[in-house]
Amino acid sequence: MAGKEVLNVAVIGLGMGRAHARSYQGYPRAKLAALCDADADRLSAGGQEFGLPEGRLFTDYREMFARAGEVGLDAVSIALPNFLHAPVSIAAFEAGLHVMCEKPMAMNVVEAHQMLVAQRRSGCKFMINLSFRFTPPAQALRRVVQSGALGEIYFGRTAWHRRRGLPGFGGWFGTKKLSGGGPIIDLGVHRLDLAMWLMGNPAPRTVSASAYNVIGTRLAQEQQTTFDVEDLGCAMIRFDNGATLLLEASWAGYNEKREDMSTYLLGSKGGLLHRNVGEGYDFEACVFSEREGSLWSEHFQQPAVPMVSAYEDFIDAVLDDREPSAPGEHGLNVQLILDAIYDSAGRGEEVRIEPPTDS
Repeated sequence: MAGKEVLNVAVIGLGMGRAHARSYQGYPRAKLAALCDADADRLSAGGQEFGLPEGRLFTDYREMFARAGEVGLDAVSIALPNFLHAPVSIAAFEAGLHVMCEKPMAMNVVEAHQMLVAQRRSGCKFMINLSFRFTPPAQALRRVVQSGALGEIYFGRTAWHRRRGLPGFGGWFGTKKLSGGGPIIDLGVHRLDLAMWLMGNPAPRTVSASAYNVIGTRLAQEQQTTFDVEDLGCAMIRFDNGATLLLEASWAGYNEKREDMSTYLLGSKGGLLHRNVGEGYDFEACVFSEREGSLWSEHFQQPAVPMVSAYEDFIDAVLDDREPSAPGEHGLNVQLILDAIYDSAGRGEEVRIEPPTDS
């Protein structure tokens, strides 16, 4: 934005959105200008935590958008349940606001495409919070891939399994009409995007998938509540460049680790591994290669260049008038695969992906 040095941002949704708000408050190029949450008590607590007066607290995003000029809003960060991503993002674009939206981009490809159409009409910036790209090990691996050191990547496996990580029964996570799915759209989206980003974002062509609801169904029945999404999903994805990727994600299973995340990629000159350390959310990265007749393994130590968060990248993209590092088009590419996974699992056969058109 020409002439602006600081971007005024509002956060919508103060569950996960608290992390958004803290990040903006900690970045000199951003100002947290307003908060929005339908829960009045949570909104009031957020206002106290972030030092915002009542006039900058809203229980209805439509009212906030209508008063965007008065409040001085430039952008919004959307951290709402999945079924609200599309309508709120589209309304924000129509109000002339730049948008950072939580993953997954939408409930389905139709919604994702509608979001992109609205964004293009508005001329605003659009970023999806594909946050795993912004860890130092992932950034380091990306630079290695871009250097050509691994050659052509032709195969990968990416997974996130939990031993027991089912969301609270009765909430939106376990209700398909509100979430769009289970661990595939919740956890798998992160590992899927990370793998595709490291692979250079090839275009997906076919998907063959399976989905299971074994442990979740049993536990839901014991608690006499509803759980109508998968608790484990898996897929084989083929891309237009001939590469293949295997994806796995689960909320529950008789696994070894409480949290088990990994992404392996094999190239013609080398391979890489990105995985969590132990059972937590710290990550390590390794590169495997061959030199002068010997097999080498190299481990990431620490970044040698400054790192930015997803939130900082969004702010910089708007102020510097450049494309965000995780644009809506990348979110749509992921959404194409998510839709195909659920379609293939439901039909019990491989499906071909047909990208949407603007016509």
